[in-house]
Amino acid sequence: MLSFTIQNVLIATADDYATVDVQVVDGKITAIAPNLQIIGTAIDGKNKLLLPGFFNAHTHSSEMWQRGIMSVLPLELWLAELYDFAPLDTEQVYLSALGTAVETLLSGGTSVVDHLVLIPGLELETIAIAIRAYTQVGIRAFIAPLIQDESLTAGIPSGESTQNHQPYFRSTAATLEIIEEAVRKFHRPDEGVSILVAPTGIQLCTDALFAGCIELSDRYNLSRHSHLLETRAQEKLAQEKYGCTAVEHLKRIGYLSNKTSLAHCVWLNDTDIAILAETQSTVVHNPLSNLRLGSGIAPILKYRQAGVNVTFGCDGASSNDSQDLLEAIKIGSILHNVTDLDYQHWITPRQSVEMASLGGAKGLNVDDKLGSLTVGKQADLVLYDLTNLSLLPRTDPIGLLVLGRPSNVVHSAWVNGKQIINNGKFTTINVDELRQELFNRSQWETKRKSETVAQIEAHYRKVMGL
Repeated sequence: MLSFTIQNVLIATADDYATVDVQVVDGKITAIAPNLQIIGTAIDGKNKLLLPGFFNAHTHSSEMWQRGIMSVLPLELWLAELYDFAPLDTEQVYLSALGTAVETLLSGGTSVVDHLVLIPGLELETIAIAIRAYTQVGIRAFIAPLIQDESLTAGIPSGESTQNHQPYFRSTAATLEIIEEAVRKFHRPDEGVSILVAPTGIQLCTDALFAGCIELSDRYNLSRHSHLLETRAQEKLAQEKYGCTAVEHLKRIGYLSNKTSLAHCVWLNDTDIAILAETQSTVVHNPLSNLRLGSGIAPILKYRQAGVNVTFGCDGASSNDSQDLLEAIKIGSILHNVTDLDYQHWITPRQSVEMASLGGAKGLNVDDKLGSLTVGKQADLVLYDLTNLSLLPRTDPIGLLVLGRPSNVVHSAWVNGKQIINNGKFTTINVDELRQELFNRSQWETKRKSETVAQIEAHYRKVMGL
């Protein structure tokens, strides 16, 4: 259904709402006004709210297999435990990408940025199978293959001790070759699949890897995506590695730009924030994983006041344990009412919606095509059922959507004009079969601490003064 007309639907105006018709032709919005001529299929929008699709702007789909079981630990120890699990297989990658897409769409997201964990030795196959899953569901996919060239222990400050880290199993050059091959094979933005360069972060990447990613980004016009200063340990590590802040270093080597989105950004100072504004870099706020891992509360209100673009992400489903984008938006908005006494800076529901949609598009340098209900933009749209119990009584629809606890409220969703959800049901996949497959491929289990994790924990506690 690439051409259709949504009739009598509620949309947000500058400071109110209006009931209009919305025309979509060949996957693009062509008109927004009352009483339009019906083009294509007529869709009843009465008692429904139409919004642009949100961006789940940072997640790791394959972590779905560990959700609910990870210990209550800070990031560095949590990662050691995560790496200690049995390795992934391609079927798990496929099923977890399907699950991530479904949960994202059911919470208002039409695009996902997957900082995809790669199976060693099967890197291109991992990317291909995740793309197959996302294409099957129909969500717009921004695949950011997670790469590093340093071993896990290098991500923890040394302190006063001398650390000898094992070399990473794959060379920097080989890693960059894999990413370039992925770009050649899979980067098809017009078909809804984009490849990003995505070094995991300063904690596990050399400058050589960052430089290679910058070169690929410039040569192929690719967006860039990384973690940045998620924890206090990473702040300390940056000073050890560079003698300056991580943000100052990334600016120095040319990684920051209007094509760069940075997940977390918890431990930045005022100078760092000014640099992000100057370079037009985007911050992806992941409030739930930051709370789950004790990483801290990112100074989002400071970012917004400085003119930094901010959007939202769920983060991986084992550091959040959910892919409910509406939950991330709610917590990510109201959390900061306790960090800043000046309520005039607090985030309103309408601002939250704009951050989740247009903010996500800006972070990926696609705001000319996506992120708002604008004539000429691609029809990535979500229709919410305002008769649903969790969106009643009839007060402010966006206020209820953001501040309430909406469930089962997505009536319909389209990506590039193709309908993915109709009357709450997926048109592209059988969700019951997916649910059964996820159940069959997993089992109830408990965790045990390995000797490797115990050693890393001992060093972490010493260097962090615990």
